[in-house]
Amino acid sequence: MPKILTGSGSAGIIEKKSRFIATACEVHSEEEALAVLERLRKQYWDAKHNCYAYVIGKNAELARFSDDKEPQGTAGKPILNVLTGGELRNTIIVVTRYFGGILLGTGGLVRAYTESAAKVVKELTGSGQIAEVTEGVKVSFACEYRHAGKVENLLAAKRLSVLGKDYGEKVFYEAAVSGGDIASFSKALLDATDGVSKPVTLGEITFAEGTAGTFLYEF
Repeated sequence: MPKILTGSGSAGIIEKKSRFIATACEVHSEEEALAVLERLRKQYWDAKHNCYAYVIGKNAELARFSDDKEPQGTAGKPILNVLTGGELRNTIIVVTRYFGGILLGTGGLVRAYTESAAKVVKELTGSGQIAEVTEGVKVSFACEYRHAGKVENLLAAKRLSVLGKDYGEKVFYEAAVSGGDIASFSKALLDATDGVSKPVTLGEITFAEGTAGTFLYEF
């Protein structure tokens, strides 16, 4: 399944005195991607290169990259390969290079740009700023208070994502259910509530699950 950023970050490496700074940001259009690039060019105005790649759309409908005057194929495409290999969408990675005076050669450049891009993705993953996107349905249902414990256990056991909860005469839930799980969830919910509660499908959704929780997501 595709993945998205829920934040931004940067990471750097030193290779034979050249400094590489990789910056990753969430973008939803080519205009946003180019705005990020322009901002970083101004921030690192004295750098020799600002190479980049971005992928936009659920199915990577838009993908662009640039070597920014590095030898062809040594910078932009390696960065793009990190994005596509990690199934990242709506993401731009810009790798800024401060030349250290020592030529790296074609192979050295490919390794350095790949390592820089991969490092920022790894750090964002480690800090919980990358979320997996899932297609499914949004459902609502209500249960009696006497069944609430069993329902909570069911939601936890199936690792379903609760989007909303309200306490009134009954406990009302809204949850995100992966597309293929709706039938089994409906049956399990009936069993947990002695045949009383049935989910109502509110529509198809795309949602993202990360360490910060679950949220609806639109490409």
